[in-house]
Amino acid sequence: MDYIEISGYKSIYKEKIELEPINILIGANGSGKSNFISFFDFLNRLYNRNINEYIALTGGENKILHKGQKVTEEISFRTEFEDGKNGYSAVLKLGVDGFVLTDERLMHNQDNGVNISSSDKEARVKLTDNIRAKYIIKYLNGFRKYHFHDTSSKSPFTKLSHVKNDVFYLYSDGSNLSAFLYQISENHKIVYNRIIKTIQSIAPYFSDFEFLPNDEGYLRLLWKDKFSDVIYGVNDLSDGTIRFIALSVLFLQPKLPDTIIIDEPELGLHPSAIAKLAGMVRSVSTKGCQVIIATQSTDLISHFAPDSIITVDQIDGCSKFKRLENESLEKWLEEYTVDDLWKRNIITEGQPNF
Repeated sequence: MDYIEISGYKSIYKEKIELEPINILIGANGSGKSNFISFFDFLNRLYNRNINEYIALTGGENKILHKGQKVTEEISFRTEFEDGKNGYSAVLKLGVDGFVLTDERLMHNQDNGVNISSSDKEARVKLTDNIRAKYIIKYLNGFRKYHFHDTSSKSPFTKLSHVKNDVFYLYSDGSNLSAFLYQISENHKIVYNRIIKTIQSIAPYFSDFEFLPNDEGYLRLLWKDKFSDVIYGVNDLSDGTIRFIALSVLFLQPKLPDTIIIDEPELGLHPSAIAKLAGMVRSVSTKGCQVIIATQSTDLISHFAPDSIITVDQIDGCSKFKRLENESLEKWLEEYTVDDLWKRNIITEGQPNF
């Protein structure tokens, strides 16, 4: 993505966010970081033609419109890819029975695009025979949003997954982690060994995974340690370790998605694991995979240049996004790291007391 412009969505009144290979959003609780991340769920449901169901199940129109429907009647967005080679935009207006797409455009070479809308309740990008559509769908399918927060005894990581059906990409909640790892171990041994070594770098007791598909081809995530022959399950790992395993698989997988979008990946991680995570983020960004992260971790931002960081503040109920600049902080960075500057309030944006 070159940029995304959003209007009328949750705490975002009207913002245009220019996107780079690495985009790390940091700000106080309630500033709007997660709202921005959640917009990609909104976009996914839109082009997959179930946007009104999604809105109804996540609180209704009043919660998704900026300051509610008394203030805002429509949501709009525009995004372009590969220096404007292709683009997609839409306007959704609130009707008497949910949202209606009054404008839906497929763009090429930064033009105004072709409006494929017919005032439907669902997007038409998957239905139209316009030649641009297949390119736009390819980009939209390349967005992958992940959240590995749930590490409870019934978390997605504990679920069975199938060695044939659940191996095509890593699911957003990690529920197919066992099958996905299994196919990497079978078909990409070098990558698999790299994942194992990365896990061992923060969990030295960890030996390997144990893959035991049942007769129907389903398996759970099992593992062994270096000091016994006992086979353990997911719930025998600490919360931070299982999240780090999922993150290692996500960022080291052999076929990366076009864009990785993830909310607070640092939860429960030791500082050394956060450093490893930062290294993996930098690595995938050099391989054509764009990364968008929302975080509250000053440890995480300390590993990145200022121009990889976007501060988020809420001013008068509106989220404001600002990318830091290397040049303006150059002198400070001779003696301090980015997180030092943020902690000392030298970087004033993104602060709880902004």
